[in-house]
Amino acid sequence: MTTHKQLTIGLFGFGVVGEGLYQVLQQTPSLNATIKKVCIKNPEKKRNAPASLFTTDKDEILNDPSINVVVEVINESEPAFEIASRALKSGKDVVSASKKMLAEHMQELLDLQKQTGQSLLYEASACASIPVIRNLEEYYDNDLLHSIKGIVNGSTNYILTKMFEDKLDFKEALLQAQQLGFAEADPTLDVDGWDAVNKWVLLLLHAYGILSHPKRLLFNGIQNIQGADAVVGREKNLEIRLVGQAKKLQNGKVAAFVLPQFVKHDNPLSFVKNEYNGAVVESSFADKQFFYGKGAGSFPTASAVLSDISALTYQYKYEYKKLYYHKPNELSNDYYLKVYVSFDDWSFIPRDKFEWIEEWHAENDRKYLVGVLHVQELMQNDWWKKNNTSLILTPEPLIEDVEIRNLKKKSLELAGIGTN
Repeated sequence: MTTHKQLTIGLFGFGVVGEGLYQVLQQTPSLNATIKKVCIKNPEKKRNAPASLFTTDKDEILNDPSINVVVEVINESEPAFEIASRALKSGKDVVSASKKMLAEHMQELLDLQKQTGQSLLYEASACASIPVIRNLEEYYDNDLLHSIKGIVNGSTNYILTKMFEDKLDFKEALLQAQQLGFAEADPTLDVDGWDAVNKWVLLLLHAYGILSHPKRLLFNGIQNIQGADAVVGREKNLEIRLVGQAKKLQNGKVAAFVLPQFVKHDNPLSFVKNEYNGAVVESSFADKQFFYGKGAGSFPTASAVLSDISALTYQYKYEYKKLYYHKPNELSNDYYLKVYVSFDDWSFIPRDKFEWIEEWHAENDRKYLVGVLHVQELMQNDWWKKNNTSLILTPEPLIEDVEIRNLKKKSLELAGIGTN
């Protein structure tokens, strides 16, 4: 029988999440977990906790043998990595919410977990209050998982909702998100898609056993989306969301990317508004399952940290089953995407790079087209991020190579050109 372990916690960071966790633990005496020390950067700042709890010296936590768990909820990636790795090496379990640090250093952290036998849990790093990592890790078999799609950044989702429902401009919506604590102090992490792709790296690992790096994935944020794009969406009865996707292809590899997308009103992700997150998981026998919950804010994120702390009282570890016990999947860079592209000036759009263009509209100041591009064109060139260009995926964007060949063959036959 597993013993119920008493946890003595050293906490790094007392911002929105750290303070939320402190308050939640005060209200959860049954958990067998107490915070002994909190390491902070600025000792002058007034905080709602006894002054004796705080220190500015990280060694006071990392060198204290009575502290057996380090909880790390700070914003900076490299200091967070130093804290996590030193804690693991000194025999402490670690709970982290730092998705950037985890995504950039996952290989080193996996090696450290093997060497030390300690546990590193990070449910709070993706989708805040939704237990998506543990579900992907424990519930879904690698070979039966068709796809996962998700809205994993509450800040950009909040901004899109305010832009398109309340007709706010981008800057006003962003300011509101920051004032409510949904957007990071440096909003480029959110709006340029970095936060979402960091989380997608973690979900790929637990869904498919794919150990990637943010810079290896195709991604963009919402920084170029225009009011005119929303007008087109409304005309076509579509919503715009920033969606992470991973899908098993016919060749057995996995396509993965994070890009703005038009979604239909019957798609569960169209119901995900404001700071909420959502994920749709599709597998062979369970069909589609929809996870939904708050993806940003103090208590939702603290609840995920609390869940990890609770799991540590039973010595829970991620086993990384899909990475270590299955043949891990590989990322594919050989597929096509059907995209909507809006722009001011035709001369910036390389029309010869499109497999085909289905429609174009050039009568207004803001022009747009819908066409098909190979994923490599998007990965190797950045014309679609520049010159006020906005690229949004269509509702069913993914086209495999075999489908392209069939479509081309059919179009040649229709044109009366033999394919022999």
